[in-house]
Amino acid sequence: MRTLIKGGKTVNEGHVSNADIVIEDDHIAQILTDGEQPEATIHEVIDASGCYVLPGVIDSHVHFREPGLTAKADISSESRAAAAGGVTSYFDMPNTVPQTTTLEALEEKFRLAAQKSVVNYSFFFGATNDNYTLFPQLPTTRIPGIKLFMGSSTGNMLVDRDEALDKIFASAPLLLMAHCEDTDIINRNMASFQEHYGDDPDVGLHSLIRSEEACLASTIKAMELAIRHDARLHVAHVTTAEELELFAPGTSQITAEATVGHLYFSLVDYERLGTRIKVNPAIKNFRDCYALRCGLTDGHIATIGTDHAPHLLEQKQGGCARAASGMPMIQFALPTMLELVDEGVLSIERMVQLMCHNPALLFNVSQRGFLRSGYKADITIVRRGTPWTVTPEVIQSKCGWSPMEGHTYQWRVERTLCNGHTVYDNGSVVADSRGEEILFAH
Repeated sequence: MRTLIKGGKTVNEGHVSNADIVIEDDHIAQILTDGEQPEATIHEVIDASGCYVLPGVIDSHVHFREPGLTAKADISSESRAAAAGGVTSYFDMPNTVPQTTTLEALEEKFRLAAQKSVVNYSFFFGATNDNYTLFPQLPTTRIPGIKLFMGSSTGNMLVDRDEALDKIFASAPLLLMAHCEDTDIINRNMASFQEHYGDDPDVGLHSLIRSEEACLASTIKAMELAIRHDARLHVAHVTTAEELELFAPGTSQITAEATVGHLYFSLVDYERLGTRIKVNPAIKNFRDCYALRCGLTDGHIATIGTDHAPHLLEQKQGGCARAASGMPMIQFALPTMLELVDEGVLSIERMVQLMCHNPALLFNVSQRGFLRSGYKADITIVRRGTPWTVTPEVIQSKCGWSPMEGHTYQWRVERTLCNGHTVYDNGSVVADSRGEEILFAH
C-alpha cells in the first residue's frame, strides 16, 4: 500500500520545504522535491495543500493512569487524545496501581497497550529506595529510561534516602528522568502556610509552598549525583529561571524538559482557572515563564513534554492541600505551541526540534521523530487559519475537561498518521487503530 502526501510544506531538520512524501506500508519510502515523481504506483493521495507536514510528536512525559486509576483515564482514551493532538508516540510514567517498579508490572503495561493504544507506546521503569537491584534485568531496547521522583508527587514514589540515590545514579543503565522538588522544604512551607491560612490554603499560594527554593535545591542535588556517577540525567518539568541557568546548552549528559503548561500559564492564570492548573512542580510567576520561553531557543531546554495527568474534576476541588495536582494537555499541546510560534516565541522549525527530533535523539528512539526515507511513517498534518474553540464535545480525555476549554485556536491538527495509517482525520479518531511498541537503540 503506497500513499502520497501531496502539496504540503514539510518541517524537518531545521528546514521548511515544499516536498511530497511517499509512504509504503508503515514507513516513508521517498521524500520528493523539485518535481520528482513517485517510483511506483500510488494507491491513495492525501491533499496537504495549505498545510504543514511534521514528524509525529513524541511526548516523553504522560500519565495515562492504567492500570489501577482508570476512573479518570486509561490507555485507550488518552491515546485517542494523543492522536487528536498530533502525538504519535508517548512514554508513560510509573505511578500507576500497581506502580511500574517490578518487571512483572512493566510487562503488564506492555500487554495492555498492545490491546488498547491508538498510537505508539513505551513505559518508564520507576525507581524506588530499594529496587535498583532490578536494573541489570531491564529490557533496555524496550524502555526509554528510569523515572526517579526526588520530590513527593502523585503515587507516593518518593526516593529520599541518600544511600539509595547514590546506588540508583551509580547503577542506572539508562537515562534517569527526575522529578526534582525538595520534600523537606515543601513540608516546612506547607506547615507554615497552614498555620496562617488553615488546613487547605488557597491554590494561589501553591507556588510559594512548592517553591522556587524547593525546585532549585533538588535539581542541584540531582545534577551533583549525575556528575559524580557519570549518569545521564533529564530533569523533568523545569519551572524556574534559576534552574535553567544550571544547564549547559549543547550537552547531552544533563538536560532539561519544559512542559506546555509551564510555558503557557503563569501565576495570574490561577485567578481564572484555579485548581485546573494546579500541577507539581507548581506554575510559577511570569518571570519564570518568560525564562522558560527564552530557554526554548537558547539551548537550555532540550525537550517539550506535556506531563499529561488527568484527574476527575471532583478530585480537583479544594486548595493547595486537598485538590489533586495534574492537568490533561496532550490533545492541545501542539496547537498551543503553534500559538507560541505565531507569537514569535520560537520558530516552527525549533518547535519540531524540541517536540519531535530531540526526544528521539535523547532517548535513542529507533526510526522515529524525523521525516526520513526508511523511517516509520509517523506524520502530523496541521493547518492554520481555520479557527475552532475547545468545547467538552471535542475533548477525548476520559476526565472530560481541559484547562483550555473556551480557548479559540487558529491552528488545527487535520490528520495524524501512525506507522503509515491514519489514526485521526478532521475531528475523528479512526476506529480500531493500533500503535506499536517503540524500540530504542540504547
